[in-house]
Amino acid sequence: MLSKPKVAAILLTVAAVAAMLLPFVSATLLTVGLGGIAFAAGLGQFLRLNDAEGTAAKLFLALSGLLYCGAAIWVLIDPIDSEISLTLFAGVLLLVNGVMELAAGASGAGPAKGLVVIDGLITSLLGLFLVLEWPSDSLWALGTLFSVGLFMTALNLFRAEQATPPAA
Repeated sequence: MLSKPKVAAILLTVAAVAAMLLPFVSATLLTVGLGGIAFAAGLGQFLRLNDAEGTAAKLFLALSGLLYCGAAIWVLIDPIDSEISLTLFAGVLLLVNGVMELAAGASGAGPAKGLVVIDGLITSLLGLFLVLEWPSDSLWALGTLFSVGLFMTALNLFRAEQATPPAA
């Protein structure tokens, strides 16, 4: 009988392969999903208006709710342009994160110092490539990165399942 983690790992692997084969579709679905999450966050801000005390707090919640919902509507109306913007954001985020990891690895001490530097170098290069190739990489990059993330999660579940001793 298959355990729940093994079933989840198999499903994640299937999703990762599908996302890798159809990176544009997976990137668009990811972008639309983020738009839906942003819209829900905006509605949440509006629902908190009654509990806010003071005009400044109510104004902040209303403005942030409008910002979330406005951005979500823009994403949902034009997911392709949103995907292009999101790819640039991901590239800059990876580049900054990689540089920070390089600095942490170079200034730190410990047994994992070399791994932190390697991780920072790879992350920086990935971010740099995304930024340099933008916007031409926008139609496949997010979907490919998403599929790699799904696959790594599946591998971790398989490894955790193998490391867990069988129940008595």
